[in-house]
Amino acid sequence: MLERIKASLPSLAPAEQRVGKLCLSDPRAFANLPVSELADRAHVSKPTVVRFCRSVGYDGLSDFKLKLAGTVNEGVPFIHRSVDADDKTSDIMVKVIDNTVAAFLKYRNDASSIALEKAVLALVDSYRAGKRIQFFGVGNSGIVAQDAQHKFFRLGIHSTAFSDGHMQVMSASILGPGDCVVVISNSGRTRDLMDACDIARKNGATTIVVTASGSPLASAGHIHLCADHPEGFDKYSPMVSRLLHLMIIDILATCVALRIGGDTLQPMLREMKHNLRNKRYA
Repeated sequence: MLERIKASLPSLAPAEQRVGKLCLSDPRAFANLPVSELADRAHVSKPTVVRFCRSVGYDGLSDFKLKLAGTVNEGVPFIHRSVDADDKTSDIMVKVIDNTVAAFLKYRNDASSIALEKAVLALVDSYRAGKRIQFFGVGNSGIVAQDAQHKFFRLGIHSTAFSDGHMQVMSASILGPGDCVVVISNSGRTRDLMDACDIARKNGATTIVVTASGSPLASAGHIHLCADHPEGFDKYSPMVSRLLHLMIIDILATCVALRIGGDTLQPMLREMKHNLRNKRYA
């Protein structure tokens, strides 16, 4: 959570930056002080403190302080334990699992339910209106985009995934109001994805970006689902980032399925399962 605040500081208004710096200087005290005291210490108004909490992705001051208290009091770890060449297999196993679990716990504490709800509503609205839903990603994120398309396809939602830059630009060019595109990027700095996101947004489509806070892509979409982790985007083998993105897609797919309703989905899923039985050995 503190890393997320630090990454968001440059994009905040000067007054909100002062609130952020106050939080970073003593997060434990920030979680316990009343809003009037926080405003005095940061030399801002009380509404500015609330705006800061919303600007970094939380419902308000109460939600922000609750998540902050959970981070500093429970001591949820988020230490990236890099594997070494001389590690034993057992050490590598523990480090990889610990990195993943820590990233998931951090996301649980930091995630903005408001942003997730906005993304879910946008996807459901596009589905109900018979509009397009598309997923963009390149490289490792392209695989996540394909996984997203598969999950939504199983829900009976027509969607497409593109991992080629030219296809993304072409596809974004034919999107319009009511359509929805989910752009997935580890670094948030991939030029092809930025171009496609800009085109889709200019054409009136709703753009949802899954990427790191403070990246150019984070501010390019209508809805930002932040995916912050300690893994450098230039590493040759991203592990935590891919799993984190897959988990976010799982959350979106689950929420969308529940919004659509079991009366619509359950008969279709039962028939799908029935038709697949002859594809398996008894």
